[in-house]
Amino acid sequence: MPDTAVVTGAARGIGRAIAVRLAREGWQVVVADLDARELETAAEEIGALAVPGDTSTEAGVRHLVDTAYDSLGHVDVFFANAGIGSLAGLEATDAQWARVLETNVLAHVRAARHLVPRWLDAGGGRLVVTASAAGLLTMLGDAPYSVSKHGAVAFAEWLSATYRHRGIVVQAICPQGVQTRMLDGAGPLRELLTLDATLTADEVAEAAWQALAGDDFYVLPHPDVGDYYAHRAADPDAWLAGMNRLQQKLDQQTQQTSTAPTQENA
Repeated sequence: MPDTAVVTGAARGIGRAIAVRLAREGWQVVVADLDARELETAAEEIGALAVPGDTSTEAGVRHLVDTAYDSLGHVDVFFANAGIGSLAGLEATDAQWARVLETNVLAHVRAARHLVPRWLDAGGGRLVVTASAAGLLTMLGDAPYSVSKHGAVAFAEWLSATYRHRGIVVQAICPQGVQTRMLDGAGPLRELLTLDATLTADEVAEAAWQALAGDDFYVLPHPDVGDYYAHRAADPDAWLAGMNRLQQKLDQQTQQTSTAPTQENA
């Protein structure tokens, strides 16, 4: 099994848990995140090399990949884990759309540009994308996140279809509710995301670790996501009707919250 990895979005949450899991197995790990201070703390605890920076940009990705190769000599697995949401629908601004797409999709494209040629020369490599169940289904209340995660899955599929015969393995991790800071900040969407059992970041990291032993494209820490995806494909209209019913519940909850009397006006 490979012994070197890069993990983005590794200062906390799923990324940090993946880095911890790899280090526990004796891997050499490079971690990246925008939050330099928290990243340094995580790297010290993990025993990893910290490379702070914005991995959604061309310069940031190039610096990360070059630094990883300089430090490790080679990169066997790249975990493209960094991701953000907007909690916005049609009101999302162009700037919000751009930032989410840069982070959740184009960061993967830019990483592949730098990694795939090296992996082809080396005879293989592995890209593991944290795509979210939203990439297979949708995310009510967050249009940019939903679209970008579908884009992340689509790009990962394209890479796999194009390069798998040349030794490059591509996988997409698609968890649902995970106990992270993103879930804590999901507001009214939190109830929707926790309809099924929520997992810890460590549990998702364990699923990612187990997936490295094979080359299955989809990694589904929540098995129910596979059932939802099959239902969606088999009867899209029925699935959309069900999602709309969930949206109506969200609308009702939002309305009740906005009209509930406060202590001052009760």
